Amino acid sequence: MNIYSAISGNKNKTWAIMLLFVLVITTIVFVFSRALGYGWGFAGIALILAGITSIGSYYYSDKLVLATSHAVPIEKKDNPELYRIVENLCIGDGLPTPKIYIINDPSPNAFATGRDPNHAVVCVTSGILQVLNKTELEGVIAHELSHVKNYDIRLMGIVAILVGFIVIISNLFTNQLWFGGFRNEREDRGNIQVVFLLIGIILAILSPIAATLIQLAVSRKREFLADASGALLTRYPEGLASALEKLSKNPYSVRTATNATAHLFIVNPFKGKNTKQLFASLFDTHPPIEERIKILRSM
Repeated sequence: MNIYSAISGNKNKTWAIMLLFVLVITTIVFVFSRALGYGWGFAGIALILAGITSIGSYYYSDKLVLATSHAVPIEKKDNPELYRIVENLCIGDGLPTPKIYIINDPSPNAFATGRDPNHAVVCVTSGILQVLNKTELEGVIAHELSHVKNYDIRLMGIVAILVGFIVIISNLFTNQLWFGGFRNEREDRGNIQVVFLLIGIILAILSPIAATLIQLAVSRKREFLADASGALLTRYPEGLASALEKLSKNPYSVRTATNATAHLFIVNPFKGKNTKQLFASLFDTHPPIEERIKILRSM
């Protein structure tokens, strides 16, 4: 996969995922509404809400991600060195300078978000500024700018919002089922409601797994591609390799990270997860750091 095919593919996948989301969420809500004893009209409302959410996620996913991450914007005077690193790399890659945000968190990590290079954001934690030296930080920023250039940011930001919406719907159904009960339909339709109830329970149980699989649909290859593109930009693969090595050894999790936003970060924001186990690695949002480092050092 080259850079240009990746950009084209990400643009097409964005619209495909938004359409798929509308269909999936409408189906899920229809099953939940029938299981709880509500009418067909509830599914129609779900279709409208799903459409609004899809369009809203396209334009506002970055703002929602930054808000949930408790990120704050900075100006050049706030951190001149970080700002110069971003500006210099953008000049070298022919990109407009994105907005820069910082999360006050000791766990070293970073991500990029936005819908295109003209509306992009690069966000780092305060921890990463303390842990990495200048060369390593350049490698991380180059990686994130590669996500911007490849339009990964649009795809990953939208996925973060849509996946979170599906999980919320599932949680609402579960809470209503166990704490609010459900309306009994007419006796001759009782059996149908039981069927929908069983299907709804299965969907509610599988939602976290489905959310993870949607995140994986973004593809771990995006991280490998961004690593390669970032190394090409800095002309020094060891900078990013050394940064990844340090990030992997840090024991702290990012406090504001969620399951819906985990795939945005340069490394898994949740620590203590043994990704060497087969089952865990199948559902990991990131490729193994050891493999990424090995590839970078072989360049």
